[in-house]
Amino acid sequence: MKYEHTEKAIFLERPNRFIAYVNLDGRTETVHVKNTGRCKELLIPGTEIILEKSGNPARKTKYDLISVRKGNRWINMDSQIPNKAAEEWLLKGSLFPEEIQIRREKTFGNSRFDLYVESSRRKAFMEVKGVTLEENNIARFPDAPTQRGLKHVEELTHCIRDGYEAYLLFVIQMKGITCFEPNWNTHPEFGEALIDAQNTGVKLLAYDCFVTENLMEIRDPVPINLKKEI
Repeated sequence: MKYEHTEKAIFLERPNRFIAYVNLDGRTETVHVKNTGRCKELLIPGTEIILEKSGNPARKTKYDLISVRKGNRWINMDSQIPNKAAEEWLLKGSLFPEEIQIRREKTFGNSRFDLYVESSRRKAFMEVKGVTLEENNIARFPDAPTQRGLKHVEELTHCIRDGYEAYLLFVIQMKGITCFEPNWNTHPEFGEALIDAQNTGVKLLAYDCFVTENLMEIRDPVPINLKKEI
C-alpha cells in the first residue's frame, strides 16, 4: 500500500484521540490522527513522524498522521491501512495459490468481517487486526481492552462450525519483530479467546510489514506465542 503525498514532521501533542499538534516546516499544524488507540508509547513529544497530505481541500485538517519513528524503525499507525494491505497481499497469491475473489465487510451472524475470500476451492472469512504495540521486539495485541475484537474472535469459531474456513490475520505494522503475543496484561480474555479459536480450527496468522516513509507492505510470517504469562 503506497501513500502519494507524504511529509516529515515532529510530534508535539495529542489533545484528544482524533487530532495532534505537530511541527511542520517550523510551524504548528493541527493534523488528523488515523488511529484512535492510545499509542502512548509511540506519540512522544519530539518524535519524528510522517504525514500524508489530504486531497480534500474542504477538510479542516490538511494532513493525516500515518507513521512514527521509534528507535531505528518506522511504525505505521494508520488503522485503515492493514485491511487494504491484506487485500493486496491476498490478491498477489501470498496465502492462497488459486484465483480468488474478495469481498469487503461481509456479514456473518452478528459480526461483519473485514474480508471474505471465495474460490472454486474455498469459502473463507478473514478478520484483520493492525498491530502497533511493540516492546523488546515483541508485538502484542490489543493495546487496550477490545470487546469488539473479542466478539470477532468468538464469531470466527461459528464460521468454522458452519463449514467455512476462518482466519485471523495480525498485520504487524513494522519490521524487526521476533514474535507476536496476546496482550495478557491488558486483556486476558482476548488471549483466552485466541486459544479457544485456534483449538476450534481458526487459523491464526501474524505477518510483519516493510514500512518506509510512503509505503507499507505485508512481508514475512512472525511466530505466534499463545502461552499465558504467569
